[in-house]
Amino acid sequence: MHVKKGDKVQVLSGKDKGKQGVILAAYPKKDRVLVEGINIVKKHQKPSQDNPQGGILEQEAPIHVSNVLPIDPKSGEPTRVGFEERDGKKVRIAKKSGEALDK
Repeated sequence: MHVKKGDKVQVLSGKDKGKQGVILAAYPKKDRVLVEGINIVKKHQKPSQDNPQGGILEQEAPIHVSNVLPIDPKSGEPTRVGFEERDGKKVRIAKKSGEALDK
C-alpha cells in the first residue's frame, strides 16, 4: 500500500472529498484505511457492562485506499507516491517534491 498508519492524507472522493486526516489503522488485505474524522457513521449500541446506557455512537468507518493521497511534507498538497532505494532501504518519496515520506 502507498500509505501507512500515521500518514496525513487527503480524501479524493466521496462525501468527505477534500478533507484531511491522519490514518489510524490500515487493513492491507482489504485495501482499506481508517482515517481520523472521515466517513463518520452512526452505530446503534445495545446496553452492556461497558456502556449501560446504550444509544447511538458515531465512529469512523474504513474507506478504500484508492480514495486517499498522502500530503507532501514540503508543499502541503496531495501527492502521488514513488519508491526509491536510499542507503540500502526502500523508501517512499513524494512525486511532487522528491521528499521522503518515511520518517
